[in-house]
Amino acid sequence: MPVKKILVVDDSPTERQSLMELLVKKGYQVVTAENGEEGVAKSKSEMPDLILMDVVMPGLSGFQATRTITKDEATKHIPVIMCTTKNQETDKIWGMRQGALDYLVKPVDPQQLLAKIASLG
Repeated sequence: MPVKKILVVDDSPTERQSLMELLVKKGYQVVTAENGEEGVAKSKSEMPDLILMDVVMPGLSGFQATRTITKDEATKHIPVIMCTTKNQETDKIWGMRQGALDYLVKPVDPQQLLAKIASLG
């Protein structure tokens, strides 16, 4: 199933904007959330084809939000790619254990991100 709608969850307005611009330019529909709680809620209300999840956010972290989304019957089919500044191997392993499909370190390489999205469709 090709990816059409992407939920970007990031507490940084700059990061949300730059990801949104990149994805919209490539024809994707983009929905954003400012924190983990909103990300979990929008994963259910918007039913995106893919979620790009930041890790370091106030309240519910990206790790917690990813675990919640990937364990929920309604949303567990939605792939999550973590996009974060946390670049330790242990962070990546932990992210994948929470149910993330992939893990990218910021600043995210646009071509790498688009290639990963294309490979899902």
